[in-house]
Amino acid sequence: MTAHMGVQKSRKWVYIPLTMMALFYLLPMFVMLNTGFKSFEEVSLATMWELPSSLSLDNFTAAWEILRPSMWNSIKIVVPAATISSILGSINGFVLSKWKFRGANIVFPLLLFGMFIPYQSVLIPLVQVMSWIGLAGSTWGLVIVHVIYGIPITTLIFRNYFAAIPESLIEAAKVDGAGIWQVYWRILLPLSIPAFVVVYIWQFTSAWNDFLFAVLLTSTENWPVTVALNNMAGSQIIEWNVQMAGSFLAAVPTLLIYIFLGRYFLRGMMTGALKE
Repeated sequence: MTAHMGVQKSRKWVYIPLTMMALFYLLPMFVMLNTGFKSFEEVSLATMWELPSSLSLDNFTAAWEILRPSMWNSIKIVVPAATISSILGSINGFVLSKWKFRGANIVFPLLLFGMFIPYQSVLIPLVQVMSWIGLAGSTWGLVIVHVIYGIPITTLIFRNYFAAIPESLIEAAKVDGAGIWQVYWRILLPLSIPAFVVVYIWQFTSAWNDFLFAVLLTSTENWPVTVALNNMAGSQIIEWNVQMAGSFLAAVPTLLIYIFLGRYFLRGMMTGALKE
């Protein structure tokens, strides 16, 4: 009993540094929201930490009117990209972990090599290829790019996850007459929901926050929210209050993803999705 109480007391001390770190990481969010509610006259580095004199949603309304088309463009890009790359990564992970074929140990490292290719090194040939196939400036061109760049990491996560599943389960399904795709569809796919959540959040965040590919591969009418947010800054004057409000609006989708799926993300990591 005494030992148990001692553990509880020591655990309470852990919350102090955790709370301090949480507050530290939330400071930018506070500044963003605080500035977003201020009028243009109140915005200053000297008064950055002071609360606004009055609460008004005018800045958020103005930012929403500017970003609304681009928010929809981002959704049209991110949802298909995250979904397709997750499915392809799942199939690749299954094949590389449970379907032993000649050369699998060579294919997997070559596939992972794509994770280490810098974006900047492929920009010129990428733009040329997209122009050649007629997808330059479109949202689907950007979807394809995010799918291709997402395949290595999604394959790695699913391969590690599937590798932790006992072979006896696969063998039992084969004895019952299940083929390779039946094993995947009826057994491994339902078991891999935690890995899917990890991969989907990862891909959603990466694609939503992308700026480099977006600014080069999309036309003005197809700009995602990151490019539109960057272009909110005027040439003569920057309305920091409106831009901060727009930054918060652009961050809301990823915040919601982590709020509602965060526990599944941690569960997926703890059950092997990101383990070597």
